[in-house]
This record gives sequence, C-alpha cells and structure tokens, in this order.
Amino acid sequence: MHTLIDTHAHLSGLEGRGIDTRQTLADLFSKDNINIIDISLEPGDLSTRIHEFSCYNRVHFASGLWPWSLSITNREKMVMELEKDIIALRKHICALGEFGLDHNRNHENLEGERELMEMQMDMAQKLELPVIIHSRDAAKETAEVLARYPQVRGVVHCFSYGPTELQSFLRLGYFISFAGNITYKNARNIQEACKAVPPDKLFLETDCPYLAPVPHRGKPAHPGMVEEVYKKAAEIRETDLPTLAEQIEENVKTLFGF
Repeated sequence: MHTLIDTHAHLSGLEGRGIDTRQTLADLFSKDNINIIDISLEPGDLSTRIHEFSCYNRVHFASGLWPWSLSITNREKMVMELEKDIIALRKHICALGEFGLDHNRNHENLEGERELMEMQMDMAQKLELPVIIHSRDAAKETAEVLARYPQVRGVVHCFSYGPTELQSFLRLGYFISFAGNITYKNARNIQEACKAVPPDKLFLETDCPYLAPVPHRGKPAHPGMVEEVYKKAAEIRETDLPTLAEQIEENVKTLFGF
C-alpha cells in the first residue's frame, strides 16, 4: 500500500470545526497508511500537542509564528518563547513553521512582519531546522528574504501563485506544496504551477481544517481528505497515484528526515 503524507495540517483546529480529532485520527490510522505533519502558529502549545497526538507515531510536529498582528508587535518576546519551546522538545520537531509574509491580511507594519520572518529564519539556521513558509500576495518579498539564507532549506506551503512566481522559489531550492484548492474550478493558475513543479520538489497537504478539496468543499477539512489532493495532483501531472505518492514520500524524507 502506498503511503500518503499530509505535509501540513492544523490538528488543534479540528475540534473548533466540530470534528472529533481523536476519533478521526484513530479511524484514519486504523485503515489508511498516512503520515501527518501537525503545524502550530504560536508558541506555548507544543507540549500540549505532543501530549495529545504523539501516541500516533505517524504524527510529526512543527512550530512557528504566523504573522498575526500580535506576533509582529511582540516579535522579540514571542520568538524567544518559541525557541525555548523548540529547544526543550527538539526531538519531536521536524521543522520550524509555519511563518512568513501575508500581504493579503497585513497592510501595516510590513517592516515588523519582515523582521518576524527574518528572526525565525535566523533561528532555523542556528538550530539547523528546515522551514515551512507561508506566503500570500508577497511572492517577491518572500523570495527576497529566503535568498538571504542560502543554508536554510524548506517548503513554501499552500502555494497560491502561478508558474512565473514558482520559478523564483525553485531557484532557491525550495520545495512547493499544494493544498485542496488545486481541486477548485477557478484554480487554473495554481494547477499550472502544480504541473510545472519538478517531481523531486513537490509536496501535498490539506492545510486542514481549511480548504477542503472537492467533493468536500465547504466542509471542515481533515487529513483523510489528502487523498483527494493526491488524486487531483496525479491528474494534473498526468501520472498515477502510487508513483506520485512514492515520489512525495522520498521528498519528505529528503527535507524532514522521516
């Protein structure tokens, strides 16, 4: 049986969307060969997440500071808290993230937002961790920051740009991950980018509980829906699902080491 890897899920967000997380994971792991990377957006919850989900040996953990206004304003303090958490629980951590730039939501204090990203890139370089990057309406600015850290490897998750922007991230050696929105009818630009990614740079994810793929669109997403993302990506790339799954498994091993 081929392994499916949901490379970006927010398991702690499922309960708030009416999903019984423990039961969902128990059902999923009992019948499917799936791995999950559980992502956090703020410091202080890593030990709780590990306590909740590490009983499932196919859940792996990443932590970062999303560019909320609170994190931007208090960036020095919150980065210190995040680093303390990661160092204390390093053996459980496969990556730093997600973090990055979001110019769709943030229109003020862009310098502070960039500094928050740079501080986490500094941490990743120091701790020798790969990064999971969020970038929305800020492709050029994101690539400019990443280019200053050539020793850091990572993935741009939930890719929301087209083939032109794609090349700037590929030139930096970054992996590219696509979520359930590649299944949407109006996602031609993202689908073209998905088709253009070299096989050894491709990841797939749900970004659950957001962006549920067709035919589940409009519902809260969970990691079991990642198969629909794999099916659509295989269709776009004109390959079969087992071949795609095997390649992504190798890509995950290359970046995250599991």
